[in-house]
Amino acid sequence: MAPRAESTGDRPRRVLLKLSGEMFGGGKLGVDPEVVRGVARQIAEAVREGVQVAIVVGGGNFFRGAELQQKGMERARADYIGMLGTVMNCLALQDFLEKEGVQTRVQTAITMGQVAEPYIPRRAMRHLEKGRVVIFGAGAGMPYFSTDTVSAQRALECKCDAVLMSKNGVDGVYDADPRTNPDATKLEEVTFAEALRTGLRVVDAAAFSLCMDNELPMVVFGMDGEGNVTRALRGEPIGTLVHAG
Repeated sequence: MAPRAESTGDRPRRVLLKLSGEMFGGGKLGVDPEVVRGVARQIAEAVREGVQVAIVVGGGNFFRGAELQQKGMERARADYIGMLGTVMNCLALQDFLEKEGVQTRVQTAITMGQVAEPYIPRRAMRHLEKGRVVIFGAGAGMPYFSTDTVSAQRALECKCDAVLMSKNGVDGVYDADPRTNPDATKLEEVTFAEALRTGLRVVDAAAFSLCMDNELPMVVFGMDGEGNVTRALRGEPIGTLVHAG
Protein backbone atom coordinates (compact mmCIF):
# COMPACT_ATOMS: atom_id res chain seq x y z
CA MET A 1 0.00 0.00 0.00
CA ALA A 2 1.32 3.44 -0.89
CA PRO A 3 2.12 5.60 2.13
CA ARG A 4 -0.11 8.48 3.17
CA ALA A 5 1.47 11.86 2.55
CA GLU A 6 3.78 13.09 5.29
CA SER A 7 5.27 16.52 5.87
CA THR A 8 8.16 17.60 3.67
CA GLY A 9 11.51 18.01 5.45
CA ASP A 10 11.18 20.06 8.63
CA ARG A 11 7.94 21.69 7.50
CA PRO A 12 4.73 20.64 9.27
CA ARG A 13 2.13 18.68 7.33
CA ARG A 14 0.38 20.98 4.81
CA VAL A 15 -2.85 19.89 3.16
CA LEU A 16 -5.60 21.22 0.92
CA LEU A 17 -9.10 20.37 2.15
CA LYS A 18 -11.98 20.48 -0.34
CA LEU A 19 -15.40 21.07 1.25
CA SER A 20 -18.61 20.71 -0.73
CA GLY A 21 -21.14 23.51 -0.82
CA GLU A 22 -23.99 21.07 -0.22
CA MET A 23 -22.47 20.30 3.17
CA PHE A 24 -22.61 23.99 4.14
CA GLY A 25 -26.34 24.08 3.51
CA GLY A 26 -27.12 20.88 5.39
CA GLY A 27 -28.95 19.70 2.29
CA LYS A 28 -30.88 22.94 1.88
CA LEU A 29 -30.43 26.30 0.15
CA GLY A 30 -28.19 28.71 2.04
CA VAL A 31 -25.84 28.24 5.01
CA ASP A 32 -26.61 26.11 8.07
CA PRO A 33 -24.65 27.78 10.91
CA GLU A 34 -24.58 24.65 13.08
CA VAL A 35 -23.06 22.57 10.29
CA VAL A 36 -20.40 25.16 9.51
CA ARG A 37 -19.63 25.60 13.22
CA GLY A 38 -19.07 21.86 13.57
CA VAL A 39 -16.70 21.71 10.61
CA ALA A 40 -14.81 24.76 11.88
CA ARG A 41 -14.27 23.05 15.24
CA GLN A 42 -12.81 19.97 13.54
CA ILE A 43 -10.47 22.08 11.40
CA ALA A 44 -9.41 24.16 14.41
CA GLU A 45 -8.45 21.01 16.32
CA ALA A 46 -5.99 19.97 13.61
CA VAL A 47 -4.62 23.50 13.22
CA ARG A 48 -3.88 23.69 16.95
CA GLU A 49 -1.84 20.50 16.53
CA GLY A 50 0.33 22.23 13.92
CA VAL A 51 -1.24 21.09 10.64
CA GLN A 52 -1.16 23.77 7.93
CA VAL A 53 -4.60 23.88 6.31
CA ALA A 54 -5.71 25.44 3.03
CA ILE A 55 -9.34 25.04 1.97
CA VAL A 56 -11.37 25.20 -1.23
CA VAL A 57 -15.12 25.53 -0.79
CA GLY A 58 -17.81 24.69 -3.32
CA GLY A 59 -20.99 26.69 -3.86
CA GLY A 60 -23.60 24.02 -4.55
CA ASN A 61 -25.79 25.18 -1.65
CA PHE A 62 -26.37 28.39 -3.60
CA PHE A 63 -25.76 27.87 -7.32
CA ARG A 64 -24.25 25.31 -9.69
CA GLY A 65 -23.21 26.58 -13.09
CA ALA A 66 -24.00 23.34 -14.91
CA GLU A 67 -27.50 23.20 -13.41
CA LEU A 68 -28.21 26.83 -14.27
CA GLN A 69 -27.09 26.08 -17.82
CA GLN A 70 -29.65 23.28 -18.04
CA LYS A 71 -32.34 25.83 -17.18
CA GLY A 72 -31.32 27.98 -20.14
CA MET A 73 -28.65 30.31 -18.72
CA GLU A 74 -25.45 30.88 -20.67
CA ARG A 75 -22.81 28.58 -19.15
CA ALA A 76 -20.01 31.10 -18.54
CA ARG A 77 -22.35 33.53 -16.77
CA ALA A 78 -23.84 30.68 -14.74
CA ASP A 79 -20.38 29.60 -13.63
CA TYR A 80 -19.55 33.12 -12.48
CA ILE A 81 -22.72 33.15 -10.37
CA GLY A 82 -21.58 29.86 -8.85
CA MET A 83 -18.18 31.37 -8.05
CA LEU A 84 -19.82 34.16 -6.08
CA GLY A 85 -21.72 31.54 -4.11
CA THR A 86 -18.44 29.96 -3.03
CA VAL A 87 -17.28 33.28 -1.57
CA MET A 88 -20.34 33.47 0.68
CA ASN A 89 -19.41 30.04 2.03
CA CYS A 90 -15.79 31.13 2.50
CA LEU A 91 -16.84 34.11 4.62
CA ALA A 92 -19.15 31.95 6.73
CA LEU A 93 -16.37 29.43 7.41
CA GLN A 94 -13.90 32.23 8.17
CA ASP A 95 -16.26 33.63 10.77
CA PHE A 96 -16.67 30.33 12.61
CA LEU A 97 -12.96 29.50 12.42
CA GLU A 98 -12.07 32.83 13.98
CA LYS A 99 -14.64 32.18 16.71
CA GLU A 100 -12.54 29.05 17.42
CA GLY A 101 -9.47 31.26 17.80
CA VAL A 102 -7.94 30.35 14.43
CA GLN A 103 -6.58 33.19 12.31
CA THR A 104 -8.04 32.87 8.84
CA ARG A 105 -7.62 34.57 5.49
CA VAL A 106 -9.92 34.36 2.47
CA GLN A 107 -8.32 34.69 -0.97
CA THR A 108 -10.47 34.93 -4.08
CA ALA A 109 -9.76 34.41 -7.77
CA ILE A 110 -12.16 37.27 -8.56
CA THR A 111 -11.03 40.53 -6.97
CA MET A 112 -13.32 41.78 -4.19
CA GLY A 113 -11.06 43.77 -1.94
CA GLN A 114 -13.60 44.73 0.69
CA VAL A 115 -14.12 41.13 1.83
CA ALA A 116 -11.03 39.14 0.76
CA GLU A 117 -7.47 39.20 -0.47
CA PRO A 118 -6.68 38.41 -4.10
CA TYR A 119 -5.32 34.94 -4.73
CA ILE A 120 -1.52 35.25 -4.44
CA PRO A 121 0.20 31.87 -3.98
CA ARG A 122 3.27 33.17 -2.14
CA ARG A 123 1.12 35.18 0.25
CA ALA A 124 -1.04 32.12 0.83
CA MET A 125 2.02 30.03 1.68
CA ARG A 126 3.26 32.71 4.06
CA HIS A 127 -0.10 32.66 5.85
CA LEU A 128 0.12 28.88 6.15
CA GLU A 129 3.64 29.11 7.57
CA LYS A 130 2.29 31.47 10.24
CA GLY A 131 -0.39 28.98 11.24
CA ARG A 132 -3.27 30.73 9.52
CA VAL A 133 -5.95 28.87 7.61
CA VAL A 134 -6.32 30.07 4.02
CA ILE A 135 -9.69 29.63 2.29
CA PHE A 136 -9.75 29.94 -1.50
CA GLY A 137 -12.96 31.26 -3.04
CA ALA A 138 -14.39 32.04 -6.47
CA GLY A 139 -13.04 28.83 -7.98
CA ALA A 140 -10.40 29.42 -10.64
CA GLY A 141 -11.93 32.77 -11.59
CA MET A 142 -12.77 31.25 -14.96
CA PRO A 143 -15.81 29.32 -16.22
CA TYR A 144 -15.79 25.60 -17.03
CA PHE A 145 -13.48 24.71 -14.11
CA SER A 146 -14.88 22.66 -11.23
CA THR A 147 -13.87 23.25 -7.62
CA ASP A 148 -12.40 19.71 -7.61
CA THR A 149 -9.96 20.79 -10.32
CA VAL A 150 -9.26 24.07 -8.52
CA SER A 151 -8.48 22.09 -5.34
CA ALA A 152 -5.78 20.10 -7.13
CA GLN A 153 -4.33 23.24 -8.74
CA ARG A 154 -4.22 25.21 -5.47
CA ALA A 155 -2.69 22.25 -3.63
CA LEU A 156 0.08 21.99 -6.20
CA GLU A 157 0.82 25.71 -6.35
CA CYS A 158 0.90 26.04 -2.56
CA LYS A 159 3.12 22.95 -2.25
CA CYS A 160 0.69 20.87 -0.19
CA ASP A 161 1.52 17.30 0.79
CA ALA A 162 -1.93 15.98 -0.14
CA VAL A 163 -5.37 17.05 -1.31
CA LEU A 164 -8.30 15.86 0.81
CA MET A 165 -11.63 15.55 -1.00
CA SER A 166 -14.55 15.41 1.43
CA LYS A 167 -17.79 13.99 0.05
CA ASN A 168 -21.41 13.87 1.18
CA GLY A 169 -23.18 10.53 1.21
CA VAL A 170 -20.14 8.46 0.25
CA ASP A 171 -17.14 7.49 2.41
CA GLY A 172 -14.56 6.85 -0.29
CA VAL A 173 -14.07 5.61 -3.83
CA TYR A 174 -16.14 2.61 -4.93
CA ASP A 175 -15.84 0.37 -7.97
CA ALA A 176 -19.41 1.40 -8.90
CA ASP A 177 -21.93 4.00 -7.72
CA PRO A 178 -22.99 2.79 -4.22
CA ARG A 179 -26.16 4.87 -4.44
CA THR A 180 -27.44 2.82 -7.37
CA ASN A 181 -25.51 -0.45 -7.04
CA PRO A 182 -25.86 -2.28 -3.70
CA ASP A 183 -22.98 -4.58 -4.65
CA ALA A 184 -20.48 -1.72 -5.04
CA THR A 185 -17.24 -2.31 -3.15
CA LYS A 186 -15.25 0.38 -1.40
CA LEU A 187 -11.60 0.62 -2.44
CA GLU A 188 -9.00 1.19 0.26
CA GLU A 189 -6.62 2.52 -2.37
CA VAL A 190 -6.54 3.00 -6.13
CA THR A 191 -4.16 4.59 -8.61
CA PHE A 192 -5.14 7.66 -10.57
CA ALA A 193 -4.62 5.71 -13.79
CA GLU A 194 -7.04 3.00 -12.66
CA ALA A 195 -9.62 5.57 -11.58
CA LEU A 196 -9.44 7.31 -14.95
CA ARG A 197 -9.43 4.08 -16.95
CA THR A 198 -12.48 2.67 -15.20
CA GLY A 199 -14.36 5.98 -15.23
CA LEU A 200 -14.73 6.40 -11.45
CA ARG A 201 -16.44 9.78 -11.19
CA VAL A 202 -16.40 10.54 -7.48
CA VAL A 203 -13.85 13.27 -8.38
CA ASP A 204 -13.50 15.14 -11.68
CA ALA A 205 -11.18 13.50 -14.20
CA ALA A 206 -9.24 16.76 -14.59
CA ALA A 207 -8.44 16.78 -10.86
CA PHE A 208 -7.31 13.14 -11.04
CA SER A 209 -5.09 13.95 -14.02
CA LEU A 210 -3.47 16.97 -12.37
CA CYS A 211 -2.64 14.97 -9.25
CA MET A 212 -1.42 11.98 -11.25
CA ASP A 213 0.89 14.04 -13.46
CA ASN A 214 2.42 15.72 -10.40
CA GLU A 215 2.38 12.70 -8.05
CA LEU A 216 0.20 14.49 -5.49
CA PRO A 217 -1.66 12.01 -3.25
CA MET A 218 -5.41 12.41 -2.85
CA VAL A 219 -7.64 11.12 -0.07
CA VAL A 220 -11.38 10.83 -0.76
CA PHE A 221 -13.40 10.53 2.46
CA GLY A 222 -16.90 11.04 3.80
CA MET A 223 -17.99 14.01 5.88
CA ASP A 224 -20.33 11.81 7.92
CA GLY A 225 -18.83 10.45 11.10
CA GLU A 226 -17.54 12.08 14.27
CA GLY A 227 -14.19 13.76 13.75
CA ASN A 228 -13.68 12.63 10.14
CA VAL A 229 -12.35 16.02 9.03
CA THR A 230 -9.82 16.15 11.87
CA ARG A 231 -8.71 12.57 11.14
CA ALA A 232 -8.18 13.37 7.46
CA LEU A 233 -6.25 16.55 8.25
CA ARG A 234 -3.97 14.66 10.64
CA GLY A 235 -3.20 12.06 7.97
CA GLU A 236 -4.89 9.15 9.71
CA PRO A 237 -6.12 6.28 7.48
CA ILE A 238 -9.60 7.21 6.28
CA GLY A 239 -11.59 6.90 3.08
CA THR A 240 -9.70 5.93 -0.07
CA LEU A 241 -6.11 6.80 -0.89
CA VAL A 242 -5.63 7.68 -4.57
CA HIS A 243 -1.99 7.72 -5.64
CA ALA A 244 0.27 7.71 -8.69
CA GLY A 245 1.33 4.09 -8.15
